[in-house]
Amino acid sequence: MSTTAQTIITNARVLTMDPAHPRAEAVAIADGRILALGSGAGMAALGGPRTEVIDAGGATVLPGFVESHMHLLPGGAELDHLNLLGVSGAQALGAALGAFAAARPDQPLICAQQADYAIMGDRAATRGDLDAILPDRPLLLVAADHHTAWANTAALRAAGILGGRALDPGNDIVMAPDGQAAGELREFQAFGPVLALAGEERVHLGLVDGSEPDPAPGPSGRAHDRRHLARGLAHCARHGITSIVNMDGNRYQLELLAELRAEGALTARVRVPFHLRGERPLAVLEQASAMARDFDDDWLASGFVKMFMDGVIDSGTAVRSDDYPDQPGWRGDALFSAEYFAAACAEADRRGLQIAVHAIGCGAVARTLDGYAAARAANGPRDARHRVEHIELMRRDDIARMVDLGVVASVQPCHVPGALDFPAFPTLDMLGRDRWRDGFLTGTLARAGVPVAFASDWPVADVCPLRCLKAALTRRPFAKDCADERLDLMAALAAYTTGGAYAEHTEGWKGRLAPGFAADIVVLSRDIEATAPEAIDTLSVVRTIAGGRTVWAG
Repeated sequence: MSTTAQTIITNARVLTMDPAHPRAEAVAIADGRILALGSGAGMAALGGPRTEVIDAGGATVLPGFVESHMHLLPGGAELDHLNLLGVSGAQALGAALGAFAAARPDQPLICAQQADYAIMGDRAATRGDLDAILPDRPLLLVAADHHTAWANTAALRAAGILGGRALDPGNDIVMAPDGQAAGELREFQAFGPVLALAGEERVHLGLVDGSEPDPAPGPSGRAHDRRHLARGLAHCARHGITSIVNMDGNRYQLELLAELRAEGALTARVRVPFHLRGERPLAVLEQASAMARDFDDDWLASGFVKMFMDGVIDSGTAVRSDDYPDQPGWRGDALFSAEYFAAACAEADRRGLQIAVHAIGCGAVARTLDGYAAARAANGPRDARHRVEHIELMRRDDIARMVDLGVVASVQPCHVPGALDFPAFPTLDMLGRDRWRDGFLTGTLARAGVPVAFASDWPVADVCPLRCLKAALTRRPFAKDCADERLDLMAALAAYTTGGAYAEHTEGWKGRLAPGFAADIVVLSRDIEATAPEAIDTLSVVRTIAGGRTVWAG
């Protein structure tokens, strides 16, 4: 490494996230790494005639944010969709959709995101509601959690599912008494055929089943999909994100990201999993091992397997160990049998692969931990850091199991009902009053010693880490008998930096600012420690540096 700094950030309040040296006034960068930290004068002495000097103006400087669970390709694509966040009632919905559709007369599918489960004011939209707004063009509203969508008749007919279709367990085209689809489509297999009308079938392959495009796209198709990725990366860079754990995965996305890197357009370090969906022969995990071998450097890596154990609470597809309060006898259907899942975990673990499982309900969390315990029993203990994604409801005795198994909790403070954009109800109604104390246990998990990593699950929620931090710092207990699940500022920042790096086994070279570590850095607009928690979201990112290169400045 050069001994002369190529870039120096000075006049800063540096929070290094390094317990040995927690604060500094300036940072010197050389060859994509941290050269040194210290006083302004000390770092200035490392400069030369060509050194770029950045005056932070007394603002906070942090390690780049590690976004531990997101969906980059769909996120980039959805930046072109209508956002319905905050839209409620037939009149407001009609006005928003009418204006959006009128501006896009040739678009084959009018697609809107962030639709509330009670978007009609007190209920979800029906096919009839949407027909009244847009009768002659295909229309799809997608819920904020991306596990339910609502379509009009034109969309259902064009997608060939107006009369229903057989789907895998956990997916459902809700049927009306007249024998036709009612408009509500639960889970990706159900509404995927509608999204395909917009030519976005490749965009969602990594999320739906992890398959590769068939037929393989030609140069124009690949360029089209690269543009979605580039748009998503630019959006992330604007918000200070320098590392991404991309939770929808296939080799195709890694290849596109490699093409962007060759063009100099890769602005964040990205990990992409092998997605195991459905009870496929376990020999398919050789594909995961191949991805791990072929992509394993500081910028593009694989090395883990993603699985879905259940759906979401609001649609009743999350798996519980008790009944849903409004549906006696219904606990949700697990997407894997206990026997298959245990065998899959053991095989993935044997191959040295990390495992990340979407598990929202308490029953899904328990079955996931059973699988991790089976892997340990089969292969012996190792520092695997298998992960549970979301954990929105759990049994208390599973907390100790997470600690014992060394499992990482990958959680999204912005998903907490009432904490940010998602309303408290109907989610809390679906949880049931007697289970509120067991929901969204971020603070409880952290205090118990479970490693915690923060994320947004973008595009499910706003990708902005500062808004997510606000939610983590300001959320209130759901009731007096619920614990305070807030983290303090430094613990929350750690979950977005060192915690994220630990969760992906990269804490030895990123996630904190220390000599020799990656020069992944965020410069904020003001001092975050002097900002009230309620005002954290008034801060902005003025510069994002990834690998020593400025990828966003504004």
